[in-house]
Amino acid sequence: MIDSHHHVWLRSDLPWLIGPEQPRIFGAYSSIRRDYTIEEYLSDIGSTGIARSVYVQANWSPERYEDEVAWVQSVADACGWPHGIVGFADFTCNDARRQLEALSRYPLMRGVRQQFHWHENPRFRFASRADLVKDSNVKRNVALLSEFGWSFDLQVFAPQMNDAAELVDACRDVTFILQHAGMLEDLSADGRAVWRSGMKELACRPNVVSKLSGFGTFLHRNDPEFVGQMIGETVEIFGARRCMFGSNFPIEKIWTSMEDLVSTFRSCTGHLDEHEQRAIFEGTARQVYRL
Repeated sequence: MIDSHHHVWLRSDLPWLIGPEQPRIFGAYSSIRRDYTIEEYLSDIGSTGIARSVYVQANWSPERYEDEVAWVQSVADACGWPHGIVGFADFTCNDARRQLEALSRYPLMRGVRQQFHWHENPRFRFASRADLVKDSNVKRNVALLSEFGWSFDLQVFAPQMNDAAELVDACRDVTFILQHAGMLEDLSADGRAVWRSGMKELACRPNVVSKLSGFGTFLHRNDPEFVGQMIGETVEIFGARRCMFGSNFPIEKIWTSMEDLVSTFRSCTGHLDEHEQRAIFEGTARQVYRL
């Protein structure tokens, strides 16, 4: 099994880690507010069957975008994990080529993520504005990823999905990986309807796949019922061959263990046939991230 996910190794020499907790969408995080090393990660995955992993950028200071990738590459060189890196570049600038060329020196580079999720609730907000995802600079720079053979990890809320579809259309040679299956946070009937509509809009684009991850982000727990609903609807919309499992560790470690998380996902996909399960837990990630 391949685990395609966020695993964030924290370093105590990063000054932005010092100070009081800041409000986060995933709640209080004192239990993980420390170095998360590759040794701890390997202990966490234990006997879960996870065989490979992908590191997704963890919001170092933007000017240190290359330092982050260089450090993760050095960890992989030393111990063999992770097996792919999704770095950061600022696609709002006039020309991101220089940043991408700098990152191309690292063999494990597989893609880039810049988080564009915006929400009316300031606590859930990350991007400076809701429509940044369809900014002309962003479109032009994300399109450059095709020259490097890299994907783009797309992180937006449901109301932004129509704008995100414009970005996808402008970059048809780039594979987009929708983070956390669209980050459903409004569980009302209307909220689910907006999410479902946006998911179908993105699924119409063949160069979009969905990551099944982060389902505890707003609930602050590993909820098998909700996980099952999210997997069921996302697989129905995208098809299993365009979905991939993600752990979102160590964030999910706040409320669950990797063993329990994987067990929940296994249980919630048990009704799918063998080929569909293999796609979710291995095939899609292997293809998209070239593992």
